[in-house]
Amino acid sequence: MNQRVFIIIISIIVLLLIIIGSASFYFYHVAIASADKAFLDGNPDLAAGSDVGQPLEDTSAWWTEQAFEDWSITSGDGLQLHAYYLEAKQPTDRTVILAHGYSGLPEQMSGYTKMYRDVLGYNVLLPDARGHGKSEGNYIGFGWPERKDYVKWINKVIEHTGNDSQIVLHGVSMGGATVMMTSGENLPPNVKAIVEDCGYTSVTDELSYQLKRMYHLPSFPIVQLTSLLTKIRAGYTFNEASALDQIKKSKTPILFIHGDSDLFVPSEMVYTLYENGPTDKKLFVVPGAGHGKARRVDPVGYDREVTQFIGNYVK
Repeated sequence: MNQRVFIIIISIIVLLLIIIGSASFYFYHVAIASADKAFLDGNPDLAAGSDVGQPLEDTSAWWTEQAFEDWSITSGDGLQLHAYYLEAKQPTDRTVILAHGYSGLPEQMSGYTKMYRDVLGYNVLLPDARGHGKSEGNYIGFGWPERKDYVKWINKVIEHTGNDSQIVLHGVSMGGATVMMTSGENLPPNVKAIVEDCGYTSVTDELSYQLKRMYHLPSFPIVQLTSLLTKIRAGYTFNEASALDQIKKSKTPILFIHGDSDLFVPSEMVYTLYENGPTDKKLFVVPGAGHGKARRVDPVGYDREVTQFIGNYVK
């Protein structure tokens, strides 16, 4: 090999490394950094599925009329985290902790809040995930660092409502992954049941899927390098952020919900999750529902399944 050919090969390798490295920084900013998520606007996968069904009540006005309390905790890594707390109309030891989705806000969970509070008679706690709303943080944890935050919120609820507290966790999308990841922690017996709606098996699986679907790129080596960058900047890797691994350790009953037309978090994931879930579990798949639309497509069936499932474990 002459010197010129060697220089050309080395130059190509260096150029590829620069391109791949730049791509990892780009995808960190797009997916992980707490920044504008305009790339989701107009995403056809989020619009997929049917909206046909019994129309859901508009709860936006109801939300603005509620007397929420502001709660706060300090995370294990020193972030000030915020949550909204709404007491039930009648005193109760039952509380649901809701988990919103990626780049979302608690008010987007207003329909679930109203169901739990006005229909089921629960207290409701709605945390702003780190890097969202009023909570500190410059990155999105996809549920992994948030799992420890939720353990702290659980303990705060117990402090507030007493040692007889009965707690349900209910999350949608990234919130679904958050409550599943929380389920694998050493939870107090006060946590009676978990409802996960359209959560993913792991961050690696979801980002690899999205990289291929949105950008038509292979996962290797971009996901691996972005994971390394995430470890440096946010303190976690994609491989460890696995809802699947966490539910294998869980002893808390879990209701798994998904739409069979979900193209953003593919519906195949819920079957893997269900098969590996705890002994007490149930699967509810809504025909025609896209991502996060299970309750919109079948509100009667959704609320019935949730009410019956948690009713088996909450007195």
